[in-house]
Amino acid sequence: MCSSDLGVLAISGVLVSGVTASADTTVTLKYKVTGTTHLAVPNANLSLGPGSLKSTADLNTDAITAKLSLPPATGTFNELGVVPVTATAKLINDGPTTGTVNGDTGAVTTTSMITMRITSLSVAGIPTPVGNKCQTSTPVTVTVNSDPSFSILQGGNLSGTYTIPDFANCGLEIGRASCRERV
Repeated sequence: MCSSDLGVLAISGVLVSGVTASADTTVTLKYKVTGTTHLAVPNANLSLGPGSLKSTADLNTDAITAKLSLPPATGTFNELGVVPVTATAKLINDGPTTGTVNGDTGAVTTTSMITMRITSLSVAGIPTPVGNKCQTSTPVTVTVNSDPSFSILQGGNLSGTYTIPDFANCGLEIGRASCRERV
């Protein structure tokens, strides 16, 4: 994991439970969520999920609120092209996911605030202590937009870019190399 990372997020979702609507025209949907993040500098992909997203859309205001749940993600890459590194990150929501749905097209835009906490790190096969508070210094702001084929009732792909802030409170400082992520 690097500090000052740029990322591209691609999340796919599939409807897993029925639609419920109330008198004030809200719709609650549950989706399965999987994703990939790409670290550009080590040129490594990190799989996310499977997780879930429970979303409520207010069809009167076009507002969306949601709760995203993803398990820890583990990735392996070669630092400097030769040193194997394996890291596991816990993704912690800092509040609900919020956004909008276009009532005419069904297009969705959402923003999540996520703290990335490194829970384990191994360099060249040697466990490296990072402590229990090694995490991004501020939450990562992840904004995604639905692809044209997205359906609010059936799900689909969402994508976006984001910047990962520096990591802080690590047993050993996580490098400042520039890298990019794609989720």
